[in-house]
Amino acid sequence: MNNLAENIQIAPKDGFTGFGPLGNVTSKSGALLTFSSFISTVVGVMTIVAFVWFVITFFTGVVSIIGSGGDKQALETAKKKISTAVIGLVITIAAIFIIEIIGQIFGINILSFTALFNQITTP
Repeated sequence: MNNLAENIQIAPKDGFTGFGPLGNVTSKSGALLTFSSFISTVVGVMTIVAFVWFVITFFTGVVSIIGSGGDKQALETAKKKISTAVIGLVITIAAIFIIEIIGQIFGINILSFTALFNQITTP
C-alpha cells in the first residue's frame, strides 16, 4: 500500500531561503553583500535620524532664546538645549572616526563589513 502523505511536497526542493532580498541569496558572497548593504542602510538611517534630531533640538533652543524675554531661567534652559544638540552631533560624527581608528589599530576595516567578513572567514 502506498503512503500518499510522503508524496506531498511541503517545502521547496532547495529548502527555504527566507523572505525578501535575503531570501534570494544563493551564494556566500551574495549573502555577504546583502548583509553589508543592510548594515550600511542601518548606519545611514541612524546618521540621518541623529542629524534631524540635532536640527530640531537646535532650532527649538534658538526659538527658546528668542522667546525667553529676559527670563534668566528660560535663557539657561535654551542654552543647555543648544549645547546638548551640538554635543550629540559631535558624538555622532566622532563615533565614525573612532570606529575607523580602532579598525586601523587592529588592522581590520570595521566600516566595510564585506572586507571584515572576508578577513574573518578566510584562514
